Amino acid sequence: MGELLGVAVLGAGHMGADHIRRLDRVVGGARVAAVADPDTARAEEAVAGIAGVSVHAEAEAALSAPGVEAVLISSPGPAHEEALLAAFARGLPVLCEKPLVPDAAGALRVLEAEARLGRRLAQVGFMRRYDAGYRRLKEVLDDGRLGRPLMLHCVHRNVSSPPDFTSAMLIDSSVSHEIDAARWLLGQELTAVTALRPRPSADAPPGLQDPQFVLFETEGGALVDVEVFVNCGFGYQVRCEAVCERGSARTGDDQGVLVTTAGGAGTEVPRDYLVRFADAYDHEVRAWVDATRWGRVTGPSVWDGYAASAVAEAGVRALTDGTRVEVALAPRPALYGG
Repeated sequence: MGELLGVAVLGAGHMGADHIRRLDRVVGGARVAAVADPDTARAEEAVAGIAGVSVHAEAEAALSAPGVEAVLISSPGPAHEEALLAAFARGLPVLCEKPLVPDAAGALRVLEAEARLGRRLAQVGFMRRYDAGYRRLKEVLDDGRLGRPLMLHCVHRNVSSPPDFTSAMLIDSSVSHEIDAARWLLGQELTAVTALRPRPSADAPPGLQDPQFVLFETEGGALVDVEVFVNCGFGYQVRCEAVCERGSARTGDDQGVLVTTAGGAGTEVPRDYLVRFADAYDHEVRAWVDATRWGRVTGPSVWDGYAASAVAEAGVRALTDGTRVEVALAPRPALYGG
């Protein structure tokens, strides 16, 4: 346990650069050994001042770089499948940012590849499981004091969407977090989805269906609704309330510091997810590094990543077709408790 874990980071964009900073300055027990990004200038900028890091344009080169013992994938979703399979071929432990793979078929191929290994190598980056508020909500639901959960009410708001954001991405990029959080909080699979289209906001880019209201059904009979609004303009907000037989519990109301100025007072609202979930990301990466150094894999599994992709794919179909769509999941391999 004395040696630092050498990590290859794939992707040096907004998320990747933040993870490079986290590994170098926040999380003990690890070092950035290699970085890969097609934009090598961006990668060089992300590792400026960090000694002993090799920079590569291709993921395969970074995986094969000297000193690499584990992989953190923060590249765009379409690149994940190839990177995961390459890491599996080398026996490298992986922390893969969501989505595992954007499409359910690709996610299933990764699932089957890991199952053939007979051991877990990958953890999926659903960081809400490491957020203090979500963890407390999970504890309250699990101890049974409120009775069975009947409904989850969720809110997911962003200041604005990127220029290339599509209506489908409100579900398969944004709501994918709620999909995993609901499965984890309730301990149930999601079995069907309906996507409703309220009147679009005047601040949404032309052609973008924003906001949306997404309704999930679970195998245990609970309902999960999600308001997703990615051009709300005022801040980044995430809330989740569980309504149970004998009470309710909610997380997400604490937005930050109360600021008082002449003539008024107000609570600061985070502007993006890296601010709102900074502590969750720190705990997630620290837990991954610690487990990896001990030869273990914990946290959200490839099965969780596959299930989220399958549910999101059904949600996009429900949005496109305007119908209720049932979720079809492959049989769960024994490696994941099937």
